[in-house]
Amino acid sequence: MRTAYSVETVRAAERELIARLPEGALMQRAAAGLAAVCAGLLRKVYGARVVLLVGPGDNGGDALYAGARLARRGAGVTAVAMDPERIHGGGLRALLAAGGRLADGVPARADLVLDGLVGIGGRGGLRPAAAALVERIPAGAVVVAVDLPSGVDADTGEVAGAAVRADVTVTFGAYKPGLLIDPGASRAGVVRLVDIGLSLPEPEAEALQDAEVAALLPVPTASSDKYRRGVVGVVAGSAQYPGAAVLAVSGALRGGAGAVRYVGPAADAVLARYPETLIGRGRVQAWVVGPGLGSGRAAEVAEVLADPVPVLVDADGLRGLDPEVLRDRPAPTLLTPHAGEAAALLGASRQQVEAARLTSVRALAAKYGAVALLKGSTTLVAAAGGPVRVNPTGTPWLATAGSGDVLSGLTGSLLATGLDALDAASVGAYLHGLAARRAASGAPLLAQHIADSLPEAWRQHP
Repeated sequence: MRTAYSVETVRAAERELIARLPEGALMQRAAAGLAAVCAGLLRKVYGARVVLLVGPGDNGGDALYAGARLARRGAGVTAVAMDPERIHGGGLRALLAAGGRLADGVPARADLVLDGLVGIGGRGGLRPAAAALVERIPAGAVVVAVDLPSGVDADTGEVAGAAVRADVTVTFGAYKPGLLIDPGASRAGVVRLVDIGLSLPEPEAEALQDAEVAALLPVPTASSDKYRRGVVGVVAGSAQYPGAAVLAVSGALRGGAGAVRYVGPAADAVLARYPETLIGRGRVQAWVVGPGLGSGRAAEVAEVLADPVPVLVDADGLRGLDPEVLRDRPAPTLLTPHAGEAAALLGASRQQVEAARLTSVRALAAKYGAVALLKGSTTLVAAAGGPVRVNPTGTPWLATAGSGDVLSGLTGSLLATGLDALDAASVGAYLHGLAARRAASGAPLLAQHIADSLPEAWRQHP
C-alpha cells in the first residue's frame, strides 16, 4: 500500500524525530537520499553540471547539502538563490566548502536541476521571484523536485498558478497527497521515496498496489454456483443510447459475479452480444443504474434505490439525487461521477471540482452518505471518514466514450460478489485502468477493448 500524509502530520512526525536526533541529522538523511537519486540519474557524476534553485527554507537546505555531496564527487554545482539574504547558512557553507559556487543567475546549460525553491508548506502558485528562476531552467536538463514540485499544494495536489514540472520528485519520509492526485501528480514525474525514519499514524490518502488488489479479488470455491457468486442487476440504456447497456453488461460479465441480470429497453442489443445475460427483474445482490438512461427515468432510479441491496449510481442516474434518500438507505450506495456530474451534485463548477479533486470527493461522500468514486485523470475513491484511495492505474486513452459504462458494470459486479463499496470501487478502478493500459499500448482504444482486456488484467492477480 502506498500511503500519503498531510503536511501537518509529517511536520509533527519530523518534530518528534528531531527531538531524538543530533542537530541537523534529519536534514543530512534527506540530503543523502536526494544526492543518491540524483547520482543515479546522471550518466556520470564527475563533470556533470548541476544547478540548485534554492529557496529560503529547509527545502533549500536539503538541496544545498545534496549539492555539496555531488560536488565532492566531482560535479560542477551552481546554486542560485531566490533570496540570497535568506539562504540556508549551513547548507551554503557546505556547498562552498565542497567546491560548489553561488551564482546570480541560472546558467544556460545544465545536466540536472534541483528544485529546492518551496517546501511542502507552500500554498498557492509560485511567487514572481521563484517563477522567474523556473522559467530559466535550461532545456534538456533533468528536473528533480526536492520533496514536492514547487507550486504544488502538498495536501491536495492543487496548482493555483505557476509551478515546477519535474521529471523526478524525491520525497522524504512519506508520500504527500499532492504527489498522488492531479493536477499535482502530473507535475511530479516519477516519485522516489526516501525513508528518513518517521513514525506516522493513519494516512490521509492511500493507493492500492498489486498485492492488495490480489487479496481483494473474489475467487470461487468448489461449492460455488452462479447464485452464490452473486447476481448483479443492470438498469441502463435507452433508445438513444443502447450501446451504454451493452458496455455496462460487458463490464459486469467480467467482474466476478455469477450472473448478470439486465433491465431496460436495450434487451435485444444486449442479448445479441451477450446471450448469457438474464433479462428482466429478479433477485440480485447489487444493482447498477444510470448508464445511458437518458432523461425522464427518475422513477426507475428510485425503484432501484428502494431495494435494500448495494447500488451503484452512474451517469444519468446521478441527476437530481436527494442526499436524504441516500443517507437513509439501509444498504451501501456508490456514486461514480465524472467532474461535470460531481459539480452538479455539489452545486459547484466543473473547474472547481477539477482544481480541488481531493476536497470534492470527500464532500461528495459526506453530503450523500455514500462512497464516491470521482473519475478523471486521477480517479479517487472516498467514504465518510478514513483515507481517500487514489487509483494508480490508467492511461489518457481512457478518455473515450463508453469507458465509464464498462467501469460501472465491472464495479457493480464486484459489489455483487460481496466486496464492500470502498473495496469494490477501488478494485474496479484499478482493474479498469490496468485493462485500458494493456489494451491501448500507446494507441487509441474503444471502450469494448477495455472490457475485452479485463480477463488479462484479472489474471495478473491470481
